[in-house]
Amino acid sequence: MTGGMGERLRAELGRVSSGGGRGADHAEIALGDGPMRQRLESSIRALAEHRGPKSSICPSDAARAVAGDNWRDLMDDAREAARRLARSGDVEITQRGNVVDPDGEWSGPIRIRRARP
Repeated sequence: MTGGMGERLRAELGRVSSGGGRGADHAEIALGDGPMRQRLESSIRALAEHRGPKSSICPSDAARAVAGDNWRDLMDDAREAARRLARSGDVEITQRGNVVDPDGEWSGPIRIRRARP
């Protein structure tokens, strides 16, 4: 699948990066060639910030943005990145609209959103 979701997400990160402001530094790191752990965390931060407080992302969005067609290999890493960011208060992890404990034992689909004040 060439030119699919991964490309659109990379383009979104590119817009965040070129737009300056909150999230731009994270978008640049996500699009770079640094350590994958750092790129995934930065992708989550930039996408969640860009989409705003009333929207959320899936961990697969972050994985697709940094890995393209090989995103499935990064799903566990993306979920762990979300846990780390939720522990630090940067994002919230939700299931069925409810915030879940990043250290809790949960499974199934999750969403990630910018932390609410």
